[in-house]
Amino acid sequence: MEKMKELFTTGEAADICKVSQQTIIRCFDSGRLEGFRVPGSRFRRIPRESLIKFMKDNNIPLDNLLGDGKIKVLIVDDDDEIVELMVDVLSRDGRFEIRTASSGYDAGIQTQQFLPDVILLDYMLPDVNGNIVCRTIKNNPNFSHIHIIIVSGVVNREEIDDLLAAGASEFIAKPFNIAEITEKIARLART
Repeated sequence: MEKMKELFTTGEAADICKVSQQTIIRCFDSGRLEGFRVPGSRFRRIPRESLIKFMKDNNIPLDNLLGDGKIKVLIVDDDDEIVELMVDVLSRDGRFEIRTASSGYDAGIQTQQFLPDVILLDYMLPDVNGNIVCRTIKNNPNFSHIHIIIVSGVVNREEIDDLLAAGASEFIAKPFNIAEITEKIARLART
């Protein structure tokens, strides 16, 4: 599998965003597009996460940056049947690249390595609850673009409000409608 590009020149960023290189340079120099200068030169470099944030902030489609245009989804659940069902449905859909984790610890490692667009997170994991996972992810500026959908069968309204306050984008109750989840993932990934 080809390694994903993590740093871009202003020219590459311009091609991806379908704007002029001067526009990218102006945005970089004004601080609207975060990056750094190569020490000892005038060259600018833009990290992947900064480019994603810039594109989302300016409603630029991410398709060119994502290469194949697939939405990266991390499914975090300790119920093998639910994981298998979600992987099966999302794989057949064709719009998604999927990874899975069965604990909060695994979710943390996968989030760092995979940088998903959307995390489908079970509220009750064996080692931690969804609030902690949400807060941990949302408190890391490198993960600010990640949307979290909490899935649970045992959560009251107050807990749902706490989850949304902790950074979750959506809450879906079990049993859920698989088509509804698929569309929510696709919609959130484009925002």
